[in-house]
Amino acid sequence: MAEPKYRIRSLHTGSTITVYQAYSPEIGLPAARDGRFPPVWQRDRMTWIKPSFLWMMYRCGWGTKEGQETVLAIEISRDGFEWALERACLSHYEHGLHADRAAWKRQLKQSPARVQWDPERDLHLRPLTHRSLQLGLTGEAARLYTDEWIVSLTDVTALAHTVHAHVREGDLEAARRLIPRERPYPVGDGALAHLCP
Repeated sequence: MAEPKYRIRSLHTGSTITVYQAYSPEIGLPAARDGRFPPVWQRDRMTWIKPSFLWMMYRCGWGTKEGQETVLAIEISRDGFEWALERACLSHYEHGLHADRAAWKRQLKQSPARVQWDPERDLHLRPLTHRSLQLGLTGEAARLYTDEWIVSLTDVTALAHTVHAHVREGDLEAARRLIPRERPYPVGDGALAHLCP
């Protein structure tokens, strides 16, 4: 069966969803140690969370890019994630989805969250035909994320390096066994209608 172009795939439980971010060790290590972001984390900036492990690997180069050397798996409440989705705006204007460009700009300015759909990645980090959700949080959403939604923060940098080593060695089966088992995230009918072009 063909994979839908727009669908959230994630590691999730009945009450949580796991998302990924990558930071410098200055932020990532104390966050994993203390279970919360340190004071140096800037809550007034847009922060992007990604439910796809492989898209995060593409973004951070398997935890090798400068400033992204520490990869975090962040378990957050599904209630919080869905609150952000409900209030999110697509990060770019889409004819037919928005009344006009001015209406989209107004919505974008007022929304505490924004969504981008970027090509999902395979183990070689090549783009696939279906899309992966990136959720940007700002203002109220960023505050709620760091203060209320986070259930746990785990350093998965070693996992990223191990999976990457298997891929480099050509042992894709070993790599597949280690990556998180992401499955379709259940959302209500029409819950993503305002976010899918």
